[in-house]
Amino acid sequence: METNKIKQIQEFGQSIWLDLLDRGLIRSGRLKKMIEEDGLRGMTSNPAIFEKAISGSADYDEQIRELAEKYQNNEAIFYELAITDIREAADLFEPVFRTGHDGFVSLEVSPHLARDTSRTIRQATELWRKTDRKNVMIKIPATAEGLPAIRRAICEGININITLLFGLDRYEAVTDAYLSGLEDRLADGQPIDQIASVASFFLSRIDVLVDPMLEKKGYPELRGEIAIACAKQAYQIYKRVFGSDRFKKLQENGAHPQRVLWASTGAKDPSFADTKYIEALIGPETVNTVPLETLDAYRDHGQPESRLEQGTDEAVQALARLKKIGINIDEVTAQLETEAIEKFNKPYDQLLQAIEEKKARSRARSYAL
Repeated sequence: METNKIKQIQEFGQSIWLDLLDRGLIRSGRLKKMIEEDGLRGMTSNPAIFEKAISGSADYDEQIRELAEKYQNNEAIFYELAITDIREAADLFEPVFRTGHDGFVSLEVSPHLARDTSRTIRQATELWRKTDRKNVMIKIPATAEGLPAIRRAICEGININITLLFGLDRYEAVTDAYLSGLEDRLADGQPIDQIASVASFFLSRIDVLVDPMLEKKGYPELRGEIAIACAKQAYQIYKRVFGSDRFKKLQENGAHPQRVLWASTGAKDPSFADTKYIEALIGPETVNTVPLETLDAYRDHGQPESRLEQGTDEAVQALARLKKIGINIDEVTAQLETEAIEKFNKPYDQLLQAIEEKKARSRARSYAL
């Protein structure tokens, strides 16, 4: 029997998570099967994923009817729905969690809080308490306002998945927020050996924005190369930060490195290989959260091999060329951050509207009886 290509990636030290969460996947037994057969090690969600799940099926209708009697606020209803799914998925990943530093399921704070530090801290704390699972991560964006929220949440002992991360300078700041949070907690006399965190780099969106600029400037050979170059540079930062004396002091008290997680790894350009952002970035102590269709493609024709530290000099040169031809990567990543917040705000608002519409249909049926 042929070895499962997704499971093979583990041999190179990388954990594959699924970038999808819906009730049908959980309750049909399909998720459990993927954990067992593909070696799936975790799961991530976001507002767009939940919007599709809630709007696109009747799986949530009965619970919406029940919650509508308790809550007037559709956001409160949404988070009750989400927490139900998160708990059930976390329970399926519990055996994975017990064997190492994986088995996590992620739930995001409202994207409308991306520029609000205090409310992000408050909601992250509330969601952590309500999910009531040690193998849950709360997602906080890597905005300037998110950084102090990340530090505070880590200090409070909350597992954090840093999301909407695009730039290398911002990644340095994210690692500092994580280490500072651990230091704060240690100074308070609290244990730090049970805290887990990942820093999620969004990749394909970088190429989507940069590639047309490269075409216009006459450098088509760099198409599809910049996101991977950024990721390879980020991994070098990871190795430096988590090999530093500062981290070693924390490690002596049980601290775990904050792994880099590759996100937005479905190829959006149809001219690229559908496994492009998996193949190039397989390497130790990393995570890749993969859309279902990309995971299916990799199972079919992936070629597992450790490549993350291949071509690091070329990655440096690609970013240097980008600067030389007049494309400012810092401006690109700042634009991507702003656009990403809006891209999550829209489906978040749509899912709240979908809940309202399902409530209305339920009331109409009740009146008709």
